[in-house]
Amino acid sequence: MLIKYSKHIETRIAMQKINYDLPKEIYMNVMERFIDSETKHTIAVMKTTLNDKERDVMLAYRYEDLDIILLTIHPLKEGQKENRIQSGRWRKI
Repeated sequence: MLIKYSKHIETRIAMQKINYDLPKEIYMNVMERFIDSETKHTIAVMKTTLNDKERDVMLAYRYEDLDIILLTIHPLKEGQKENRIQSGRWRKI
């Protein structure tokens, strides 16, 4: 099984000056996973230090054959995770 980066996530990493290995670290070490009811992607959320601030960061990914494709990454605003859970958009797995 290989972990691959989409072109979109590579663009996000460069634009937001995110450490290139952070998406893999989140995927490998995350404790919270969700299914996004709108996109059907799997979401991993982990608290980490990003740009000198500790915050929740979400990683969207999908499985393709035997590979894991990391799709996008972005920091969550305060309360954004809770709002998506309460609205039913994210369901815990």
